[in-house]
Amino acid sequence: MRAQLVRIGNSRGVRLPKTVIEEAKLGRNLDITVERGAVVIRSRAQARQGWATDAQACRAAEADRFDDWDAAMLDGEWR
Repeated sequence: MRAQLVRIGNSRGVRLPKTVIEEAKLGRNLDITVERGAVVIRSRAQARQGWATDAQACRAAEADRFDDWDAAMLDGEWR
């Protein structure tokens, strides 16, 4: 697919076809980055999205224990 930059005020933009927006599942809020010379557009992730699943996985792996926290604080590992 080819596109052109169009003038939008003092900026420039690219019009995305509806099918591209739907296929990429783009929402209203986007994150735009430049990665290795390419412009990458992604839907902005919801804050805390996936935290419940990650917490369950952490618990299942017994990686949620803090009983060694005091020792880490004393020997400076936390820095």
